[in-house]
Amino acid sequence: MAIQWYPGHMTKARRVLAEVIPSQDVVIEVLDARMPAASANPVIAELRGAKPCVKVLSKSDLADPAVTEAWLAHFEADPTVLAIATTPARTGDARARIPVLCEKLSQRTRGPDKPLRAVIVGIPNVGKSSLINTLMGRKVTLVSDKPAVTKELQLVTLPNGMLLSDNPGLLWPKIQDDDATLRLALGGAIPDTAIEYQSVGLFAAAYFLAAYPALVVARYKLKETPTSPGALLEEIGRRRGCLRAGGTIDLYKAADILVHEFRTGTLGRISLESPPTA
Repeated sequence: MAIQWYPGHMTKARRVLAEVIPSQDVVIEVLDARMPAASANPVIAELRGAKPCVKVLSKSDLADPAVTEAWLAHFEADPTVLAIATTPARTGDARARIPVLCEKLSQRTRGPDKPLRAVIVGIPNVGKSSLINTLMGRKVTLVSDKPAVTKELQLVTLPNGMLLSDNPGLLWPKIQDDDATLRLALGGAIPDTAIEYQSVGLFAAAYFLAAYPALVVARYKLKETPTSPGALLEEIGRRRGCLRAGGTIDLYKAADILVHEFRTGTLGRISLESPPTA
């Protein structure tokens, strides 16, 4: 299920990022805590090279906390990387710690009149704008739950003097991995119009039944665990009134309910992938 959703501004964003990174002391890469591997853009890894990186796991309030801790430990096995998980309830912690982590990783010797420079990168709708607003302590960028809102490079100066470049959300031109594609679509990084929506719902249903069946049973008040992804969507559609003429179940609407209850955390704290094991 390879997709090609690559708006024109992303070509420019990639070119600008390639020009900006060499002048930066640190890269701040924002990843979705529910899927840190799927939300890690290989183009960013290529452009970053050996440049030190602070990896920020956004939306960790929606992710399985035990899995998030495992991801943090996995990332920090790399000496060029420091990692932190952020939540809306801990904005003060992120505001205090992220500049300190950037300073710790910076390899450049600077004079007192040379501020630390960092560029913030990530895929669309991963929470970059929210993070910048957190670091600034006020709203300076537009926040949306839709991908591809930021389309131009922005430069802000943090209260501590650190210069932060905000690059637009960036995907890679062609995503070949089917599971990664579906995770990105499920998490909201890819517009719902760019992929067959029911396929996303079936993927979500299969994963939730395998990894978090108790959450599914509790949320939809089921007497027993459905035996298949399709059966789960049918149960959701039946219980939520997703019916077409003639009484048939509208699986598209049922998939919409399941996907959005995952995205909002209504279904529970769920991670879509775990770090690789040695």
